[in-house]
Amino acid sequence: MTLTDPVSVEFTLGREQCIFAFGPELRPAVTVGSGAVVRLMLNDCYHGQVTSEADLPSGIDESMINAATGPIEVREAQPGDTLVVDLLEINPGPRGAATVSAGRGQLQHLGLTDATRMFDVADGLVRMNERVAFPARPMVGVIGVATGGEVAPTLDAGPHGGNLDDNLHTVGTRVLLPVRQPGAMLAIGDMHAAMGDGEVGGSGVEIDGDVLIRVGIEPGRQTTWPAAVLDDHWVTHGTTVEDLTGAVDAACDEAGRLLVDQWGFTVEDAMVFLSVACDVGIAQAVHPCPGTVIARVKVPRIDACPLPFRPRT
Repeated sequence: MTLTDPVSVEFTLGREQCIFAFGPELRPAVTVGSGAVVRLMLNDCYHGQVTSEADLPSGIDESMINAATGPIEVREAQPGDTLVVDLLEINPGPRGAATVSAGRGQLQHLGLTDATRMFDVADGLVRMNERVAFPARPMVGVIGVATGGEVAPTLDAGPHGGNLDDNLHTVGTRVLLPVRQPGAMLAIGDMHAAMGDGEVGGSGVEIDGDVLIRVGIEPGRQTTWPAAVLDDHWVTHGTTVEDLTGAVDAACDEAGRLLVDQWGFTVEDAMVFLSVACDVGIAQAVHPCPGTVIARVKVPRIDACPLPFRPRT
């Protein structure tokens, strides 16, 4: 089965079935088997608190930010496995929002003040105002599973996934999440109609909508952080708290280990290949702002290393 095969929706989760933190003891909203197709209705990240440019970030209840629809228990998933999530559809609503705040993000030295901007989304375009419109690039910011022990708010990212804010997590992407608890307990939220690399102001085009996914299992092996597979690359991630260099180190270490352990590269060959053929990027880096930063490494899908894991024989 491929990502383009016709699918039949087996389960639907409403946006009221949501969590605001990933932890080790999540209770499922629904239980499915490997191969199930699920449609999730997503809240916008502000949980409906921003409907006009008069709704400034100072008035937002931050305890309601980044609701993630779920959790979805996958019966076969066990610790040590990888949960495979195919993003089949991402359908944003017609109206989105972005906010900026004094004290968060770049351009503080230019006198940045609190502000909200609204966007119309239709026919593949995001319209910011009469002068500015750009292509929609729908993606999901939050995708994660139960943690190994800690409780992680959905605003944070980590080895469980969470608020990865990677704009490569769009239609056609296969996301690989390391399973830490039985059933995996998948939840997804924080849809964006578009978001730039880095999300440097702390906001994409925040919007509600729905996503269609298919879940599967890669038994008995996993990465440390979530990974992803695209048409022409596979991707590793690294996350830290306010340490972008550390996040880059973690993403490179993950990619290097996979090249060595799965594909037989020497450490030296892996380092050369990472340097000459792979792309280090920033998924999120909002400064100043306390919280996680996320780096990624894109590895080309060549014959020598077409996927993160070597296919089983």
